[in-house]
Amino acid sequence: YGRYTGQATQIRAGEYRLTAGMTPDTLLALLVSGKSVTYSLTLLEGWTIAQVRAALAGHDVLVQTLQDVDNQQLMVRLGRPGEHPEGRFFPDTYQFTRGMTDLEFLQRALRTMDAELAAAWASKADDVPLTSAYEALILASIVEKETGQASERAQIAGVFARRLQKGMKLQTDPTVIYGMGDRFDGNLRRKDLQEDTPYNTYVHTGLPPTPICMPGRGALQAAVAPAAGNTLYFVAKGDGSHAFSATLSEHNAAVRKYQLGQ
Repeated sequence: YGRYTGQATQIRAGEYRLTAGMTPDTLLALLVSGKSVTYSLTLLEGWTIAQVRAALAGHDVLVQTLQDVDNQQLMVRLGRPGEHPEGRFFPDTYQFTRGMTDLEFLQRALRTMDAELAAAWASKADDVPLTSAYEALILASIVEKETGQASERAQIAGVFARRLQKGMKLQTDPTVIYGMGDRFDGNLRRKDLQEDTPYNTYVHTGLPPTPICMPGRGALQAAVAPAAGNTLYFVAKGDGSHAFSATLSEHNAAVRKYQLGQ
């Protein structure tokens, strides 16, 4: 029938979903349209590279080619030798057809983050204390981990920007937790805040050496355009939001109120 109608050479390879009662002409039209069955996989904001790789490995349609490849070798295969993979992939929902490999999927997510980061960096405010787009990516990853409230991201980025400008330690728990790796059991102790890891921002001044997760578009924008103000501290209020303070005494009062229930 395809040859008879002159469409045989227009049939496209792919995976197609057929339905009961489909006629030859509707089947041929589907094969010519190239509308293959599509699948999706969502990378969530705040995920680490370990969580990304676990999600890819658990997808039953992606062709698995990275089972025995470590993170260093992964970046070589992606054409980025020597780069750290953390934070390099953009969190989003990706559509694909059967036959795509896990490496090809990551290449798409990598290119998307490249574009998103470049766009954010191009809109950077003049007074932001960051010297490179990579530093913006690092800061954005911290902002991503510190709050799930979209309305707070710029405020939290503002606190960190002012701390960087003043030479104050960032003192942000998510970096400490990231530096602990698998040793973190859900309870952050005082001794953990004193442990000298490259990611402990209670010990080291400035940004950690790499991102600590995948930041989304909102966190990227907050990092390059933080909210103005004079706040230098914030504490979780227990409802997902934070109380911001300009002085240590105000902060200690907020800690007593929201953390200690006094």
